Amino acid sequence: MAGKHLPPSFLHHRRLRSPAVLFPLLLLLLLFLYLLFSSSYSASFRDPAPPSSPSADPDTSFLISLERFLSRRSSSSASALDDTASAAADDDAVVRKFDDAVFASESERLWGDPYYPLDLPLRVYVYEMPRKFTHDLLSLFWSTYKETSNLTSNGSPVHRLIEQHSVDYWLWADLIAPESERLLKNVVRVHRQEEADLFYIPFFTTISFFLLEKQQCKALYREALKWVTDQPAWKRSEGRDHILPVHHPWSFKSVRRYVKNAIWLLPDMDSTGNWYKPGQVSLEKDLILPYSPNVDLCDAKCLSDSQSKRTTLLFFRGRLKRNAGGKIRAKLVAELSGAEGVVIEEGSAGDAGKAAAQSGMRRSIFCLSPAGDTPSSARLFDAIVSGCIPVIASDELELPFEGILDYRKIALFVSSSDAVQPGWLLTYLRNVSTAQVRRLQSNLAKYSRHFIYSNPAKRLGPEDLVWRMMAGKVVNIRLHTRRSQRVVKESRSICTCDCRRANITNSMSLR
Repeated sequence: MAGKHLPPSFLHHRRLRSPAVLFPLLLLLLLFLYLLFSSSYSASFRDPAPPSSPSADPDTSFLISLERFLSRRSSSSASALDDTASAAADDDAVVRKFDDAVFASESERLWGDPYYPLDLPLRVYVYEMPRKFTHDLLSLFWSTYKETSNLTSNGSPVHRLIEQHSVDYWLWADLIAPESERLLKNVVRVHRQEEADLFYIPFFTTISFFLLEKQQCKALYREALKWVTDQPAWKRSEGRDHILPVHHPWSFKSVRRYVKNAIWLLPDMDSTGNWYKPGQVSLEKDLILPYSPNVDLCDAKCLSDSQSKRTTLLFFRGRLKRNAGGKIRAKLVAELSGAEGVVIEEGSAGDAGKAAAQSGMRRSIFCLSPAGDTPSSARLFDAIVSGCIPVIASDELELPFEGILDYRKIALFVSSSDAVQPGWLLTYLRNVSTAQVRRLQSNLAKYSRHFIYSNPAKRLGPEDLVWRMMAGKVVNIRLHTRRSQRVVKESRSICTCDCRRANITNSMSLR
C-alpha cells in the first residue's frame, strides 16, 4: 500500500471528513436552521396587531376621554343583557338560589382549573344601575365644567377637584368597553353574577356630592344605597365582594356606615379619624388609588431636556394653610420661606395654577409633599409625573399599590417632627448625593406610567394595578363571606377581624 497512489476521489473524500472542514460547514448549517426557525417562531407568536384607533393612542385627558365616551354611549345600542336584579330581592329564597348558583360555578372552576382560585383573568360583574346614578351624572359634569365660578369653600375649582378624584370614571369606562377595544387581559367583565369574583358599583359619588344640592345629593345617596343592598349578590356576601368608589373623603359620607363591608376605593386611610370612623377602612379590606395628576406627563424627552434646568433645590406650590394634619404646612412655610434654593408659593388647582405648578416642578430637583386636609395630596402624583423627587412629610400617609411598588426608590420620607426643626430639612436634602439623585430620577421615569389613567386602560397603568391588587384580596373575601354564612349567633368567635380591630382602637383611645 505504501508504494501505491490513492485515487483522487478517495483523497477528496478524506478531506471532506477532516474536522477542519466539517466544523465550519456545521456552523453554517446551524446558523441557517436558527434563522429559519426563529423567524417562523416569532411570526407565529408575534402579538396580534392592536385594535383600531382607541388602543393605538389611549386618551389620558379626562375631558377628551369623557367627551368621546358620552358621544359613543349616546349613539350606541343598548348594552349587553345581564342579570342585574331590577327589583328588590326581599325573599330569602332568591338569595339562597343565587348562593347555589355561585356554588355550582365555583365548584366547576375548582375541579376544572388547576390554578383556581389564583387564576386570571379576574372576573368582574358591573351592575347596570339606572342612568341617574351613572350617565346622567357624567352628563351633568360635562354640561357644567366650564363654570369656573363654581368653587369649593377653600377656593379650588369644583370640576378640577372632580377630575382629581375621577378614578370611578376611568375604571368603569374600561370595564364596560367592548372587549375588542380593551388592552388589559387580567380582568374581564362577566354578565352572569354567579361567575363573578367581584362586583363593581358604578355610582359617581364625588360628582353627585359636588354638583347636586345638599339634600338632593343625600336623597340620591339613599336611593343608591337601597338599590345596591337590595341585590341578591350583596345580600349573599353582605357586600364584601363589592367595589365602591368613594375616592373623595366626603363621598357617600352620610350613608357609608351601611356599606362598611364593601371594598372602598380611597385616596388614603386617614387613621387620625377625621374622615373615617374607626374600623371603617383598612389596608386588608380597601384599596388606595392615586389622584389623577393635575399636570402633564414629563416623558423621557422632557426629562432629558429639563435635566440641566432643574436649578431649584426644593419646590412647593399649593394651599399654605390646611386643617387637621395639614397644619404642618404653615410650620414648614415659616421654616423654609426665603431660604436659598427654595420656592414656596400659594396656589390653587385652576388653569393658571396648573401651568405654574408644572413649570416649577420641571425646574426643581425635590418637591415638598406635606399632608393636606388628609394625609395624602394630589401634589405627590404631580411631582412623580414631573420627574421631581417627592419629599414626603406626612406621618400617617398610606400609598397606592404598595404591595407592588416600592416608593423608597422614587421618594424621600421624613418625619414631620424632623422636617420643622430649624435647618434640618435643607441640610438633609443638600447631603443627598448626586448619584442618589440620579437613581431616584431614573426610577421616577419608569414609575410615572403607574399613575397616568387612560382609556383604554394600559398595561401597568393604575387601572391595571388596581386589578392586580384586587386579585390578592379575593380568597380572603370568600373566606369571610362563607364564614359569616355558617357561624351561629351563640359562637364565641362571631366577632370578625374588623370588629376586633375596632375594639382595639377604642380601647387604645380610652387609655
